[in-house]
Amino acid sequence: MADAQSWSWSWGGFAFSYVAMLAIIWVRYVIVSGIFHGAIWGRPEGKVAGTRLARQRPTMKTVWREARTSMGVSVIYALPAAYLIDEWKRGGTALYNSISSVGDILWMPISVLIYLVLHDAYFYWTHRMMHHPALYAATHRTHHVSKQPTSWAAFCFSPWEAILSAWFIPALAFIIPMHIGAFLVLLMIMTFNSVANHTGWEIWPKAFLDGPIGRHLITARHHNLHHTRFARNYGLYFRFWDKVMGTDDMSGDPMAVPVRAGSVKQA
Repeated sequence: MADAQSWSWSWGGFAFSYVAMLAIIWVRYVIVSGIFHGAIWGRPEGKVAGTRLARQRPTMKTVWREARTSMGVSVIYALPAAYLIDEWKRGGTALYNSISSVGDILWMPISVLIYLVLHDAYFYWTHRMMHHPALYAATHRTHHVSKQPTSWAAFCFSPWEAILSAWFIPALAFIIPMHIGAFLVLLMIMTFNSVANHTGWEIWPKAFLDGPIGRHLITARHHNLHHTRFARNYGLYFRFWDKVMGTDDMSGDPMAVPVRAGSVKQA
């Protein structure tokens, strides 16, 4: 009886965690994507701080397709997230919530960087793999239906791509120690990066992007070119793997000749 009760409680707890994580993912997606979309496409172009990259202005049809696809595959992303939360509650992960020394504080930004570097490497190679003709249609074509994506395309993936990507960060949380606060910062960085890189605008100034830090980072300027011609610019956060593998290609960079309002087309 005890084992049966334990089994029932465990699955009941997981179900609660899953519903909670799914709701959090949906709310986070709608709020962040909505803020970016409204701040960029919901205002007169002259009032937007940034450089326009997209030649096509998104239609409601485009936004709705990206949004419903993103909301749909969130049911996959919520699964490993819920499992991680349940295991964290039981003390079964490498996540912790106490700080006992200066070393713990110093480790927080280092751990975030380690996660980003590992995630970037995993993303680069799986991303290139999904562009292989034998895998592309089943895995990655859903994302590339948007030749000029909007902020709503940040999580617009096929179920197979979601399965491939959803588990990696939760898996790291079982291996590499990280403070729960740093983990939340990591999730914020991941969300901001994904949404900002699909808006069709570059929000960072050109001076920063061409500077000693910015030229090694992947922003909308870099990723937008991937959507216009697929066989280049595969990275997620850093341009390291693209540069090493010869896939870093900024030819046709819209920031060289910014798009003007007179050239606007409807998607």
